[in-house]
Amino acid sequence: MSFSVASFNVKNLIGPEKEFYEFLTYTREEYAWKRDWLSDQLLAMDADIVGFQEIFEEEALEEVVAECDAKGAALNDISQPGIEAPYRRRSIFRRLKYTPYNLGDGDGGAGGIVYAPNMHDTGEPGRRRPGLAVLSRYPILDAAVIQDLSADPVEMDLPQLGGGTAGSWRLTNLSRPILRVRVEVEGRTITLLNCHLKSKLGEFERDAQGRAPEQNMLFYDPLGRAAGELRAALRRCGEALVLRRLILEEIGQGNPVIALGDFNDNEHAVSSQIIAGEKPFHNYSWLRRHDATHPDDRYTKQENEQIQEAVRKVLLVSAEAMFVRRALRDLIYTSSFNGVYESIDQILLSHHFQQGHEGQVGELEYLQCFNDHLSDDSFADAPYNKLASDHGQLVATLRWGRKDG
Repeated sequence: MSFSVASFNVKNLIGPEKEFYEFLTYTREEYAWKRDWLSDQLLAMDADIVGFQEIFEEEALEEVVAECDAKGAALNDISQPGIEAPYRRRSIFRRLKYTPYNLGDGDGGAGGIVYAPNMHDTGEPGRRRPGLAVLSRYPILDAAVIQDLSADPVEMDLPQLGGGTAGSWRLTNLSRPILRVRVEVEGRTITLLNCHLKSKLGEFERDAQGRAPEQNMLFYDPLGRAAGELRAALRRCGEALVLRRLILEEIGQGNPVIALGDFNDNEHAVSSQIIAGEKPFHNYSWLRRHDATHPDDRYTKQENEQIQEAVRKVLLVSAEAMFVRRALRDLIYTSSFNGVYESIDQILLSHHFQQGHEGQVGELEYLQCFNDHLSDDSFADAPYNKLASDHGQLVATLRWGRKDG
């Protein structure tokens, strides 16, 4: 049995005539165009579970989904044969049939939308902060929003070689929430972790009016702007560590885990590696033991197997990496900016979907990347479109079971 999971950064979804960032708003015509484009894209993706980023209002997302359902119903009227047709049971028609999203009645017992508002969003025009959402055709069992870390902050000392500390660091809240949703898919529970990590844009100290000296490009401050990039990187890596902590909790409970969203970094970046986990060495038997008493004191073959299993059991693998290896292609990208094409939107799968792992209960069948709409701002003939998304969408098709089982 197959099901699909997607990541969709919609780029600032909010109703018309509402200033979300300073001087940025949609007219009614622009909002109608954006809603039409998003519903078309959602219809083409046709994913069973979708993690959305940059949602300012749940109502606007509900309107997109309703428009998508209306378009899907119209397609069914055209593509689905009537009950009198003797060929109506053929599999091609089942594949062409659009299944509407059940927005449910809010009782948590059916599919629908779970919305996670941003704790930093005060509603003040021009200074809004986006949240996240998950849309599902399958029953949603429970959901939790993680953003306020004051009760369990990320804090650490930076050790000094030879003893002592070289500094310390503490994170008490996330720039945007992490939305954890448990979904029942054909009798099995999967945990979806939807996130939107801090971007690479510099983070600066601001005055009461929200201004930072480093933003004044007439008095260019290269060191100050570099420090802003460092703050952003620290925050992004701290948020990645929080996500990793949640992943380990869910794997520890035996749940298959899918972590997805806008990571604002590619799969090889430090923040992405924090989320996915440490990649195991091919063989730990050559590695000198942590408690070695002589130069040749190394891990045994049995200990190597123990270490390998411990590392692999909590390792998440990119669906893109899985698909590229199998499809012999490397044309996937979800972002194009200033001449750089990369995948900053990711879908990571726990060992439950990794081929060959003894705990495998499913597998990746296919990965689609919807990126034909992306244009590169570095070219004069490709002006930025504020209405369509500036991200590509990933849709991973998964199935329960394993080929060797």
